[in-house]
Amino acid sequence: MTADRARVTTFVAVSPLDAFEVFTEETDLWWGKSPRYRGLQNPGGVLRFEPPGPGGRLLESFEEQVFEIGRVLVWEPGARLVFQWRASNFAPGETTEVDVRFEPTFGGTRVVLEHRGWDAIRMDHPVRHGLDGPATVATIGRWWGDLVTRFRLHAARPRPT
Repeated sequence: MTADRARVTTFVAVSPLDAFEVFTEETDLWWGKSPRYRGLQNPGGVLRFEPPGPGGRLLESFEEQVFEIGRVLVWEPGARLVFQWRASNFAPGETTEVDVRFEPTFGGTRVVLEHRGWDAIRMDHPVRHGLDGPATVATIGRWWGDLVTRFRLHAARPRPT
């Protein structure tokens, strides 16, 4: 890890295309529902990519409220997903970037998620919780580690045929 990026890796016992589809089409099912993981701080909200594809958005919505987490920059089913990511307390123009790669490997898919761009977020920003660069990135890495574990467990569930 550098002070700019956090990287987490997991293995899922499904094809890269299936892993991509679980990540993008079932986001709300595997993404944590506690305030720790939701920008609107409401576990009843829904998290989704809409519309799917390049230029789409990752949104969280609850009743009348909609929070845009970020725009999709790269959408390559079964291979790669890149989207902007912003916390609910980011100012307009403040964004980081999440790059998710789906790599075929024996028995399934290696999923590598890298969240980068933290150097562009000022050191006194509330999202850092008073932490320096390396500590912020370590915290973000643990946050994503929890989420990709939830993703891995969800992807392992039997799928309807």
